[in-house]
Amino acid sequence: MKKFLALMLAVLMLALCFAGCAQQKTIVVGYTIYEPMNYVDDSGKLVGFDTELAEAVFGNLGYKVVFKEIEWKNKYTELDSGAIDCIWNGFTCNAADDDGIQRSEKVDFSYNYMENLQVVVVKDDSGIAAAADLNGKIADAEIGSAGESYAKSFEGIVFKGATKQTDCLFAVKSGTADFAVVDNQLAKSYCGKGDYANLKIVEALSSDVEYYAIGFKKGSELTANVNAQLEALAKDGTIKALAEKYGVANTAITDYSSQK
Repeated sequence: MKKFLALMLAVLMLALCFAGCAQQKTIVVGYTIYEPMNYVDDSGKLVGFDTELAEAVFGNLGYKVVFKEIEWKNKYTELDSGAIDCIWNGFTCNAADDDGIQRSEKVDFSYNYMENLQVVVVKDDSGIAAAADLNGKIADAEIGSAGESYAKSFEGIVFKGATKQTDCLFAVKSGTADFAVVDNQLAKSYCGKGDYANLKIVEALSSDVEYYAIGFKKGSELTANVNAQLEALAKDGTIKALAEKYGVANTAITDYSSQK
């Protein structure tokens, strides 16, 4: 009898385990490769500030996180079609797209969680130091990004356009573009290092301060839930620790009181 009861208990435990696994909710996060926010390390693992923060936030909400690499120009289509549940990848919220429509009219944004700038990247010996020097030059920026809009704000430029921000840096390095406009977070991770040792940021041509936020479908209940988790993770020191780990401690935001 005892053996029978033990067997039944084991079967019940196994059934509960399978039931729990079956009920595991999944969340799909849309991203692009963008160090230090989302990138693949030497072991082949997807890491980065946004990657780990997304895992912490959605883990606390009971979700299994699936990351889906997207083309940035297709981010709204991916979100609206349900292919992804949110856009979390250094997504500038206080900007308009190339069509002139504010991004906040297209998606619901979380709290701003990081400061950023659009910066101009050139070769060390380019001679580019001021806006006037960009006239007639070939510009590269990720299509659909805040960088594209900022690049096009300079008079007389010839816009090229690329699928990824890292492609823009390569275009400058290889000479197929005279300058690139990319996020400051990414530029600081690449310029002056390794394969991009001969690239630099022209500080005088940087944009005004921008802010990163997470984008959700209009009316999504996820927005408020994620905001609550951002507050909790700021309070317990998780966000600060991740910011220090990925070198963004000076730009990460951990006080959301003014955004409520």
